[in-house]
Amino acid sequence: MTDLLRPQDLKKISDDIDMERAKKAFEKMQTQEREKRDLQDVFMHRDLHPEARQRVNNAIRRAAEQGLNQIQAISFPASYCNDRGRRINNLEPDWPESLEGFAKKAYEFYAAELKPLGFRLTAQILDYPEGMPGTVALLLSWDR
Repeated sequence: MTDLLRPQDLKKISDDIDMERAKKAFEKMQTQEREKRDLQDVFMHRDLHPEARQRVNNAIRRAAEQGLNQIQAISFPASYCNDRGRRINNLEPDWPESLEGFAKKAYEFYAAELKPLGFRLTAQILDYPEGMPGTVALLLSWDR
């Protein structure tokens, strides 16, 4: 004969399911945080591609052929800046000093190679998740 489930049995079943869901959510969160850290580590240690000059030439040529005078060079999370994007958000003239990792290397390439040719580089916050600077874009522009 089958025993009927008691309320405490049902509570244990429910608690076990809740615990399993919480465990899976926690594991997913840990995985996402690990992936986020790994991406940041790659960004911070990434070097310019050996064909950077050719890639820049190709990108600006395509833009010019389309009648544009600006391209988005790179984008990255504001959290990668040493001030979390504050100087860029406030349009402070020393915003390049907030760049770290690959963004800093890209800026140095611009300063050494492109600025002397008349190109301009600006930084812009593209979004504000939860009211905080989210994504930074470095925009390369030139006169037509």
